[in-house]
Amino acid sequence: MSEPALIILSPPKPVPDLRIYKKGISLRQYVDNRKEYFIAKRTLDIIISAIVIITILSWLLPVLALLIKCTSKGPVFFLQKRTGRGGRSFTCYKLRTMINNPIAHPTYTVPHEDVVTSLGRFLRTSNLDELPQFFNVLMGSMSIVGPRPHMYADCNAFSQLIPGYKFRNLVKPGITGLAQVKGYHGKVTSRECIIKRYEWDAHYIRHAGFWLDLKIMAATVARRHVNHGRKSS
Repeated sequence: MSEPALIILSPPKPVPDLRIYKKGISLRQYVDNRKEYFIAKRTLDIIISAIVIITILSWLLPVLALLIKCTSKGPVFFLQKRTGRGGRSFTCYKLRTMINNPIAHPTYTVPHEDVVTSLGRFLRTSNLDELPQFFNVLMGSMSIVGPRPHMYADCNAFSQLIPGYKFRNLVKPGITGLAQVKGYHGKVTSRECIIKRYEWDAHYIRHAGFWLDLKIMAATVARRHVNHGRKSS
């Protein structure tokens, strides 16, 4: 039930080291340099996640949970360990979109093994399966805006391709991010896709700020409206 990790079949070509900080910088140094920003960011995360949970998830999640239980066997939620800030592990919450596979957490899956349910396909294309991550935000393991969280296997595989890839763990992973509003979301399908996502993640960390977060949130909402409009027309 996990997203498949990209398997690199040929020796990777050299990739520029996109790290913006010296090799020895610590998470504490990064945070200390931007205390005001991170306080404002956490405050906004709490306010927005609380509003979404109270006004939307309080009624929408029970409806989606009932539909999931009625259309396929297995749990409503899919819980998976992901890499968080500082490389620490956290449990990422999603709605289950695939046929139940109790051993999905530690194993790779390949495309033909991903048996997505009919409802799950809708949840994925509408991103409704990501809604439980607002609980991750409220609890502090994620943020509204930040690089998307990876499985450990993916993080390790991508770090072999790109020097300093794990530096993206300097910030909390997010529900949405700069890479996503630039069009890089969903499954990783190529080496170029990994590099482009990392370039936008690096740009975000380099320029991380309260106003940039607000712009990314607004762009995410606008993108969803545009996609919805295209499907409706």
